[in-house]
Amino acid sequence: MNELTLADFTLDFLGVIAIIFIFVVGGGLLWVAALYWSDVTQKSHAIRRNYPVIGRFRYYFEYLGEFFRQYFFAQDREELPFNRAQRTWVYRAAKNLDSTTAFGSTRPLNQPGDFIFLNCLFPTISEDHVEPDSMTIGFGYADSPFRAKSFFNVSGMSYGALSKPAVLALANGAAKAGLWLNTGEGGVSPYHLESGCDLVYQIGTAKYGVQDEHKRLNEDKLRDVASHAQVKMFEIKLSQGAKPGKGGILPGRKVGPEIAKIRHIPEGEDSISPNSHVDITNIDELLNMLKRVRDVTGKPCGFKLVLGNTAWLTQFCEAIHKRGFEYAPDFITLDSADGGTGAAPQSLIDFMGLPIQSSLPTLNRILVEYGLRDRIKIIASGKLINPGRVAWALAMGADFVVSARGFMFSLGCIQALQCNNNTCPTGITTHNKELQKGLDPTEKSERVKHYALNLIKEVGVIAHSCGVADPRQLNPDHVQIINEHGLPEPVTVRFPAASVRDEYKESSSSP
Repeated sequence: MNELTLADFTLDFLGVIAIIFIFVVGGGLLWVAALYWSDVTQKSHAIRRNYPVIGRFRYYFEYLGEFFRQYFFAQDREELPFNRAQRTWVYRAAKNLDSTTAFGSTRPLNQPGDFIFLNCLFPTISEDHVEPDSMTIGFGYADSPFRAKSFFNVSGMSYGALSKPAVLALANGAAKAGLWLNTGEGGVSPYHLESGCDLVYQIGTAKYGVQDEHKRLNEDKLRDVASHAQVKMFEIKLSQGAKPGKGGILPGRKVGPEIAKIRHIPEGEDSISPNSHVDITNIDELLNMLKRVRDVTGKPCGFKLVLGNTAWLTQFCEAIHKRGFEYAPDFITLDSADGGTGAAPQSLIDFMGLPIQSSLPTLNRILVEYGLRDRIKIIASGKLINPGRVAWALAMGADFVVSARGFMFSLGCIQALQCNNNTCPTGITTHNKELQKGLDPTEKSERVKHYALNLIKEVGVIAHSCGVADPRQLNPDHVQIINEHGLPEPVTVRFPAASVRDEYKESSSSP
C-alpha cells in the first residue's frame, strides 16, 4: 500500500512539474513571439527591426558594458573620469587604512602634460615640520572676515542633487575635520546647519533661497541667510567646469516638498537655472554685486568660474584699480573644464573651457601682474582628489583646494554614473528612500573626516620631500612638467612668470 501511495505521489508530482514546465515554456514562447511582433512592426530601431528579439541584446550589453569595463577590463590607470588607482587611494584614506604600495608605481612618467615634484637633498625632518596655517579671507574689507582652518575643503554640492544622508555625512565630517562645506547653489538646509561646520553659501544663477520672483537678489532673504553664524562666506557662481555656459539642472522627481521650500521653487517641477545671472551682464555689474553682497552680509564674497576666454581678465583687474579694492572679490574659485556635475550636455562636458593645468597658472600670473594677488585668494577645483594633484595646485598658486567628487568617493560613490537618474546605488545622489538606507551618515562622516585628514597629511609628506615645512610653501620651482618628448622641464618654460608666486607668499600672511 505504501509503495502504491509513493508511486502515485511521484506520478502526481511529475505531472504537476510537467504542467508548470509547459506553462513556463508556452509563456516564454508567447513572450518571445510578442517581442518578435513588436520588433518587426516598430520603425524606430533598425537593429531590432532587422534582427528581431536578438537585436535587443545589443542594447542590454551596451548598458552593462560600462560596469564590466570598470571591474574586469580597464587597467588601474585607464578609466575616466577617475581611474581605479585614484579611487582606491580615496577609499583607503577614507577608511583610515594603510595607503602604501609595493614594488613600484603604475603611473607612467612620460605622458605630456603630467607633472613630477623635485625632491631636495635634505628633506624637512619630522621634528621641523609645521601644521598648515589657517588663512584669513576678506581681511580689511569684510566686517566679519573668515579665518579658514584648512587648505582642503568640500566643494559645492546642493541638497537636492545630494540626498539627505549624504549632506548629513558631509557636514558632520567637515565639522570633525575642521573644513568648510560649500552648500552648492541649492540653498542652505537644516542638515547643513545641524552639524556646526563652517559653510560657504553659493549663489547660483537662479539665486535659490535668496531670489525674488524675477531671479534677482532679494536683500532681505540674503540677510536671513547671513544671520546664521555658520555661514562664513558667499560665492557667486558664474559658471561650472562641467557645463560652462549652462545653469544647473535638477529633475522634477528630485524636487520634493522640503527642497521646494528651501529653494523657493514649485514642487515636482524641473528646476533649471538660467545660463547666466540676469543682473550680472558685464564686469561693472559683477563688481557691484560682489560689493553689494559683502555690504549686506558683512561677510567675504567671491565668485566661481571656469576660465575660457582670458581677455576679460585684464579689463577686470583694471576696473578694480579704477574703482577701488573694496570692489574686488575676496576670492576666486577656479573650476576646471573636467569638473563634475550631476547632469550636463556632453558637448559642454567634452569640449568647453580650460583645464586647471592651464587656467590656474594663467589666473595667478595675471593677478600678480596687476598687484591683486594679496587682495584676492585663489581656490582651485576640478579633479583634485589625490595628494599629488592638491600639492600641485598649491605649488601653482592656489591658496585653497576644494573637491566634490573626492568627498563623494569617501561616502562610498562607485562611479556608477547614475547621478542624474535618481537611481544612485550608494544612496548619495538619490531621493529613493530604499537606496538611501545604504548610507549611514554617522559612519560615513568618519570616512569624510579620515579622507580629508589623510590627504592633508600626505600633501605634507610631499612638501617635506621638497624641503619645505608647510604645503603652502610649495612653489613652481618644486615642480616640473612632462613635455611632448616625454621629458620633464621646468614649469616656467611652459608658463612664464609662474615663479612670482614666491614673492606673493612672503606677503600673504594676514591676521
